[in-house]
Amino acid sequence: MVRTYRAMLSSQSGKPLIETERQVPQPAYGQVLLRVEACGVCRTDLHLVDGELPQASLPIVPGHEIVARVEALGPGVGGFSRGQRVGVPWLGWTCGRCSYCLSGHENLCDAARFTGCQIDGGYAEYCVADARYCFALPEGADAATLAPLLCAGLIGYRALAMAGDARRIGLYGFGAAAHIVTQVARQQGREVFAFTRASDTQSQAFALRLGATWAGASTESAPAPLDAALIFAPVGALVPLALQSTRKGGRVICAGIHMSDIPGFPYSQLWGERQIRSVANLTRRDGSEFLDLIARHPVHTEVTTFPLAQANQALSSLRAGALQGAAVLIP
Repeated sequence: MVRTYRAMLSSQSGKPLIETERQVPQPAYGQVLLRVEACGVCRTDLHLVDGELPQASLPIVPGHEIVARVEALGPGVGGFSRGQRVGVPWLGWTCGRCSYCLSGHENLCDAARFTGCQIDGGYAEYCVADARYCFALPEGADAATLAPLLCAGLIGYRALAMAGDARRIGLYGFGAAAHIVTQVARQQGREVFAFTRASDTQSQAFALRLGATWAGASTESAPAPLDAALIFAPVGALVPLALQSTRKGGRVICAGIHMSDIPGFPYSQLWGERQIRSVANLTRRDGSEFLDLIARHPVHTEVTTFPLAQANQALSSLRAGALQGAAVLIP
């Protein structure tokens, strides 16, 4: 029986992760002990390491795009079996009693706790998770390609759902989430317009390869008015730019957990019943719907894998914009 495991620990804001050895925990009531197969590297992890998430509980093991095998079941856990493959997302625990939880808006629970932020996450060989917030995953797929679905995919799906029946979608920031959303949107018959940094011609070419109608700089106007704009880059200055490219009655959806301040802009850019909305976390219903959708209409996730011990290098590559798709850690 394994007694200890390796984990990458964030102990101080702005400092590199530290490789550490820990005792393998026992799952408490309602929890499962998981042996991690893969964990995606999300931009939210960068925000945590850089000290931009005040809600983070340091020291903490980051990582909330976890693909794992059930190693042990805690008391009171049903619906899972030892050895089963599961996924663990960002939303890791809610009270289950407040008005938000009882009305299907558990993503807004004031007492919510988040994987890799207040609950030790998947930058490790083992972790524990609340069984209520684990999703069954397909057995035959490659673990690394599944990992980005647990946040980039789920948050992208929730953002796309907020766009309603919009046919012409603008995506600002073409990273892990956008490359999945593009495929889903194209399968639904929507047009996709990709906006990146002006110098990022690689991401623009990547977007076009995935089926985008157009790709260009975020400072450019869309070649046709957008029905909705989804902003994945954590840059508040993109909101006025997106509004300028969005038709009357359209929506601008801010899909990140962290964003720099939105600068002032003329009311005329919002006028015409345009809307600005934010995406806050996810619900279990989002997870079930999204995983069912991609089981029927598969998407391809572009991943670059790193050994667990190279988590800092993976984060640096993400920060530098040196990746297409997503980075994934393999213990």
